[in-house]
Amino acid sequence: MEFLLRLPAPFRFALRPRSADLPPVFVALAVALWMASLANWPLWRALADVQAAGSTVHGWGFLLGFGTLIAAGNAALLMLFAWRWTLKPVATVLLLIAAFGAYFMLNYGIAIDASMLTNVLQTDVREASDLLSWRMAAVVAALAGPPLWWLWRQPVARSSPLRQLIHNAGWLMFFLGIAVASVLVMFQEFSSTMRNQPQLRYLINPLNSVYALGRIATQPLRMDTHTLLPLGRDAHLGASYAHQTKPPLLVLVVGETGRSGNFGLNGYDRATTPQLSARSDLASAGNAWSCGTSTATALPCMFSGLGKAGYESRKGNHENLLDVLAHAGLAVLWLDNQSGCKGVCDRIASASTSASTNPDWCTGGECLDPVMLAGLDERLAGLPAEQRARGTVLVLHQMGSHGPAYARRSAPALKRFMPECQSNALQECSRQEVINAYDNSIVQTDAFLGATLQWLHGKESAFQPAMIYVADHGESLGENNIYLHGLPYTIAPDVQKHVPWITWLSPAMQARSGASIACLQKEMASRRISQDDYFHSVLGLLDVQTAAYQPANDLFAPCRAQG
Repeated sequence: MEFLLRLPAPFRFALRPRSADLPPVFVALAVALWMASLANWPLWRALADVQAAGSTVHGWGFLLGFGTLIAAGNAALLMLFAWRWTLKPVATVLLLIAAFGAYFMLNYGIAIDASMLTNVLQTDVREASDLLSWRMAAVVAALAGPPLWWLWRQPVARSSPLRQLIHNAGWLMFFLGIAVASVLVMFQEFSSTMRNQPQLRYLINPLNSVYALGRIATQPLRMDTHTLLPLGRDAHLGASYAHQTKPPLLVLVVGETGRSGNFGLNGYDRATTPQLSARSDLASAGNAWSCGTSTATALPCMFSGLGKAGYESRKGNHENLLDVLAHAGLAVLWLDNQSGCKGVCDRIASASTSASTNPDWCTGGECLDPVMLAGLDERLAGLPAEQRARGTVLVLHQMGSHGPAYARRSAPALKRFMPECQSNALQECSRQEVINAYDNSIVQTDAFLGATLQWLHGKESAFQPAMIYVADHGESLGENNIYLHGLPYTIAPDVQKHVPWITWLSPAMQARSGASIACLQKEMASRRISQDDYFHSVLGLLDVQTAAYQPANDLFAPCRAQG
């Protein structure tokens, strides 16, 4: 016994009798070390890749310092909750967050920030089920199971509230001091690495998720989320409506996860768009870019009218394009085959296909996009007649190419490229199989757009129709071991930001707007455009007059000037 008393503290606690209680700081430190080591395997792998590429990261000393910094940060966080009723539950949550974070970062090459967590919080059961797999269960169990088993078997020492407060505060300052010291010791190399490899900061697990949740939770402190700021309340219909014989009918197809480079219409070496490519009356932009890399960001941004910079720096919630169209007196309907409109359609008529059981297009609790065309005549007729007489805007929000279950996004008859990846754990498939499954989903989008155009052709006797298709963001298909989307915009690869943008105007709409398809084909062939232009282009096409409209961002304006 005397021998044991002479041992250093960690060894005494390792050899203590089973009934001895552990001080909270030992529990916090043990959990912090586990998360800093094994749960940060994606970070250590990324650092190893950086070293192999000849970066300024050198040797085990830097890795040890970085690991100490993360462990100290984790421990400091846990000391905030090192109380009788909170330590184990909070440690459990952090271990699970770390395990799930490590899985997704390892398997899909994603990074975790506020935008990514917003996507997670806004997802629905259908999207979540696409991500479930035995691989995920095994990885999470391996990373979280052992520490959770150990954690809940440990009796934790209790102290009086005042004494516990003093201990927690002291250890908190100690761990923060260790973190600061770690940075100072390796400051030059650390600052250089963070500056040259900014993606690493999004891999620090689970502090990346904690920081992102903090950003989301404190958003009301940075932005007035309760007041809706008006936009385009002065909107009115222009001169083209004065003596119109047929009202405009514009269909805005909002694509999900469309890669511009995988559209045959844009020069891809595979025939992924046979119907669209066979037409000569389409204008396709080859140089169009998204406002964000996730639906939660890009969708409200493109409809906002603020532009990417304005949307990201906004101090409040604003009305959007659909509100402005409604202010002008047009009929507006949002039809969703996705997980919602992210607030864009909150104040206009909307419908969802989530409850549809259409046997032609729905199976397993989800529907292919053509289901939105079923009954569309009735939905159109159900809009207020007075507004329809002026003009109508229909928004069709696709399921599109939403991953990782790309194979579920196309009908069997349209699967041109085989074999395709049938798993939602994309690493289980070859990269070619992943690309095949994705490309088949583009063939499905081509068929859907072709059917939408056919439906619009049938309306030419009563309306002046048009269609604009734009994807919300792109997708990574394994380039540099990155899959899916949602990386912070500054570090995201171009394939997550380069999107397809396709415009069709009926002859009557061309005459009405003064913009010919021939002119648009030349204008959009090489001009760099972005979703910043979406708001203004729709207003310009529909001749909606408002001070919020900016002609410089109207893609149709140059062609009207030529006309």
